[in-house]
Amino acid sequence: MKNIKSLLVCSCYTLVFGTIMFSCTDDFTELNTNEKVLTLATIKDDELLLGQVFAQAQYGSMFDSPFYFQYAQNWSSDLYSQYFAICVSYAEPDRNDFTDGWSSETWLSFYTECAPHVKAVEDITSENENFVGNAMAKILKVLAYSRMTDYYGPIIYSQYGNNELTVPFDSQESIYMDFFDQLDDAVAILKVNPGANMFGQNDRIYGGSADKWLKFANSLRLRLAMHIRYADAAKARVEAEKAIEDGVFTDNNDNAILPLNRIRRHTYGILTGWSEFRMSAAMESVLKGYEDPRAPFYFSPAASGDTDGDGFVYEGLLNGQSQADLSSVISPNNFSNMGSAYKLRQNGGTEGPYEIMSASEIYFLRAEGALQGWNMGGSTKDMYEAGIRASLMSKAGSNEVVIGEYTNSFNTPVPYEAGANALSDIPVAFSSNPETQFEQIMTQKWIAIYPNGWEAWADLRRTGYPKLYDRLYSDNPDVGVSEIMRRITYPDLEADTNPIGYAEALTMPELAQGDKNSTKVWWDKK
Repeated sequence: MKNIKSLLVCSCYTLVFGTIMFSCTDDFTELNTNEKVLTLATIKDDELLLGQVFAQAQYGSMFDSPFYFQYAQNWSSDLYSQYFAICVSYAEPDRNDFTDGWSSETWLSFYTECAPHVKAVEDITSENENFVGNAMAKILKVLAYSRMTDYYGPIIYSQYGNNELTVPFDSQESIYMDFFDQLDDAVAILKVNPGANMFGQNDRIYGGSADKWLKFANSLRLRLAMHIRYADAAKARVEAEKAIEDGVFTDNNDNAILPLNRIRRHTYGILTGWSEFRMSAAMESVLKGYEDPRAPFYFSPAASGDTDGDGFVYEGLLNGQSQADLSSVISPNNFSNMGSAYKLRQNGGTEGPYEIMSASEIYFLRAEGALQGWNMGGSTKDMYEAGIRASLMSKAGSNEVVIGEYTNSFNTPVPYEAGANALSDIPVAFSSNPETQFEQIMTQKWIAIYPNGWEAWADLRRTGYPKLYDRLYSDNPDVGVSEIMRRITYPDLEADTNPIGYAEALTMPELAQGDKNSTKVWWDKK
């Protein structure tokens, strides 16, 4: 296991082949000297090299290594939100287990593959008075750290790289308040620099366009505002309405997309080949019941065909299967793998891209806000239907006829197999009942943002929607089969390498219930 102590307590760092390495002492200068190392001094005056560090930060924020990604998303939020179910006996995460090793890899990945690169770009652009580049770095920082705090709650944030032996944690509430301040600063700069371009094609998301980063910042603000709706409704409304006023995503051309290729392969492209997970029963109930045109794009037909004889070739597995059944009864061939867009391409093909945020997500966020009476620039119904339209167009290439038929459909979810219950009884067609409307918004959003398990799990925790099936079994004494995993526990390495900071974190009111999977993060207040 790698030791993270030096990574967290130091502010002197260098870049080696895209990975930032740290040194805490001047005593080993000669030993540490390497002609192939990129130092901060090296890249300070080289915009091209700085752009490459920015690109690395973008990929690191998405945990693009298949091993890190597996622990950070596929064996956690992807399962908690029931996009997938585990189909092999040697993995326990689908039974609400999350081992220290998996948490360690998630934590290490972030603080070695993302945070150092983000800090390097932010520090250098600030020193060089590169205001546009600094604004873009701040936005990326908010994106990256928001994902981590949504997983763990309090994390190392403001004191990252403090060059001390102890690194304090920040409360999630204070982190979120700083997120909004960081976005304020970034948006103010980007507003007065229309048409600017920084980092060019090394900005893998938007090709350096300051205008596109401005829309992304506003859209990210809206996402985070909705996260805190039950914890601080007044602040949430202020930030959400500010986002709409400044301009959010309205078209699929706005989508934040991280491209992938033969070098940067989509992590699902690797993981699908390992055959450890399959489509969930919840997804089958919804996609089959709604006759959803995205089904053949999201999943592949089960290798064994229509095993239950219902005419639907996409087969889902109920979450939380026993180890015994997974060893002797469950066959991966009887259930659907991901669709071809998420599988490893052959003959020089490329995978991806990775969708960070979409116009569809933003429309559903606006629908949720409008349902509360907030000024979201349109009615709840209009925003809801616009979210469906944007998703069907981007994920399935649907035309207006198909979109209209789907949006006005009174189809409802159906049992995933004979004798089972349907996941819910809500239709796609917009209801006149406010609570049904809320469930519709969150259910359609869950379908639309697939396979973004990070955001789907956040939505499930904060709203309780979509309705999901109970797991068959749980190996976690703190989280039962009908309960939701609420957060990821800290890795033991923090207690070993940052004992004072870790101990102080556990005294925070947000962790009054302990460092447990059942402890709710600050914004989880419904």
